[in-house]
Amino acid sequence: MERDEGEKIIESGIPIAPSMEPTLQTVYLPEDKNIYNYRIIIISLLAIGLGIAGGIVAQVLTKLIGLITNLCFYGVFSFNFNSPAQNHLGLWVILIPIAGSILVGLMAKYGSTGIRGHGIPEAMEQILTNESRIQPRLTFLKPISAAISIGTGGPFGAEGPIIATGGALGSLIGQLLKTSADERKILLASGAAAGMAATFGSPVAAILLAVELLLFEFKPQSLIPVTLASATATALRIFLVGSTPIFALKNVTEPGSIALIIYLLLGLIIGVSSVFVTKSVYYVEDIFDKLPIHWMWWPAIGAIAVGVIGYFSPHTMGVGYDNIDNILNGKIIGQTLIVLFILKFVSWTISLGSGTSGGTLAPLFTIGGGLGAAIGYIVLSLFPNSGVDIRIAALVGMAAMFAGSARALLASVIFAFETTMQPYGLLPLLAGCSAAYLVSSLMMKNTIMTEKIERRGVKVSNEYEVDFLTQILVKDYATTKVYSINSDDKISEVREWLNSGGEGTLHYGYPVIDKDKKIIGILTRREIENAKSQAERKISEIIKGNLVVIYEDSTLREAADMIAFHKISLLPVIAQNDKSKLLGLITHDDILKARRINIEKETLFKRNISFNNLKSRKRKGKNEIAQT
Repeated sequence: MERDEGEKIIESGIPIAPSMEPTLQTVYLPEDKNIYNYRIIIISLLAIGLGIAGGIVAQVLTKLIGLITNLCFYGVFSFNFNSPAQNHLGLWVILIPIAGSILVGLMAKYGSTGIRGHGIPEAMEQILTNESRIQPRLTFLKPISAAISIGTGGPFGAEGPIIATGGALGSLIGQLLKTSADERKILLASGAAAGMAATFGSPVAAILLAVELLLFEFKPQSLIPVTLASATATALRIFLVGSTPIFALKNVTEPGSIALIIYLLLGLIIGVSSVFVTKSVYYVEDIFDKLPIHWMWWPAIGAIAVGVIGYFSPHTMGVGYDNIDNILNGKIIGQTLIVLFILKFVSWTISLGSGTSGGTLAPLFTIGGGLGAAIGYIVLSLFPNSGVDIRIAALVGMAAMFAGSARALLASVIFAFETTMQPYGLLPLLAGCSAAYLVSSLMMKNTIMTEKIERRGVKVSNEYEVDFLTQILVKDYATTKVYSINSDDKISEVREWLNSGGEGTLHYGYPVIDKDKKIIGILTRREIENAKSQAERKISEIIKGNLVVIYEDSTLREAADMIAFHKISLLPVIAQNDKSKLLGLITHDDILKARRINIEKETLFKRNISFNNLKSRKRKGKNEIAQT
């Protein structure tokens, strides 16, 4: 079949005729790049409602913990938030955590196993594996079980269960209404952020925590609702309990350069400690997994350690926000400080590893703050002119412990700032938390939040990066030398031309044009070869489906999405300002080619570094031999 060059090669563009054939009623164009629509308004309004609900949940759970604590340790009916540390029960104090843990175990067995653990990993798992669908019953069972566990002396913070409850409430609303999986994730994260903001009065840290641990993305559609929920919950907290920082620090001076270096080194030490703490929790959990009894009884076994340690060190029991405040303000020092954070670590690790219900933030802050303060005292005694402030050392230790164990760097820094409102702590926090984050990343694959779900086969990424394909435009990889087929040609003629092996016969697909030189569809080589039994039919008669096109200034990610969604192999490329002209074609092979080139560049860079290091080592070895 003879064809002139004008028919074969598209140079100036061929007009598109979407309605020339009955099978081509519509041209599918790329969606408008405008990211905003009315749905973001609806989700934002729901997020504001979640902010109010999260603020209420935080207050209710705090009161409930206070009631259970007062009843169990003091025999008083009161909702005041008290520490169990002042009890006078003697040895009887050992039985209270055990009784509470038995109740939690029964609730987990006959209510929902989802109440086990500290809440955030479970929420992450539902986001990654179950389209953000959390069992509705957890909205009630999680806070009740946590109140029992903490109120009877469990060494946990209330923030974890509050965050989990807020997330469960957001998921429940998303399930009751017609929302997509992505919207449910946003509502879940909004509820979780509201819970944290309402607990600590730290709205920005709550937003960052949601971004770093729950959303797995950073885009306006998710950031706006989460921000509104966090701000609303904080405003409600201010209305109910005031705006005073929960761990206020006063009279802190600006750190000098030597002090900043010491805080950086402190962060490195805390980073190593955070790895040890994380591995210890899961080591204890592995021990409980090997016990020959039902997991329902594990919390009660763990509670024995809580009770015994609580008898000798009552301040290790309960939430421990007062401990954090006393450590940060230098009210607990010396041997008392060391004993407190070591025994808190032992009590919390055993109890959490047993699978009971409770949070991790407050215990990590206590352990990290105590260790940071202790190291600060040692440094100050050896170098009294170093300019180190014990309170800032404790603050860095507190935040760095969470940054290292959870890998939530920004949330840790901003949380420490918002809960103390101490601007002179920002530079030490940035230094210390970054160092801890670095050490943790080098020494530990997973985090205290992701280890459990990774063991269940759920892959969690600790790095959120822009997809390379979103940075490359279609026009950079599209084929502009395109060979076309006439719509009136017979299938046999086209097959004969393809089998001739001439120029243009080895392409993957071909646009089909009518007598007016307008494109009416796309056919692949396979489709043409499979139609050999219809040899005498016109080529236009085997075109199926609607024409799907992509703009030349669209990204390769958008092209890949359209290819996947429409189950096709190639896309015609058109101009944004002239949708009637065909400029070229792009196939899935072109997209993979772009990815391959990027991988090859990265691999070559790494190989060059390794090669240069190898040459350097060889030169060093030769010099040593020569010197010898």
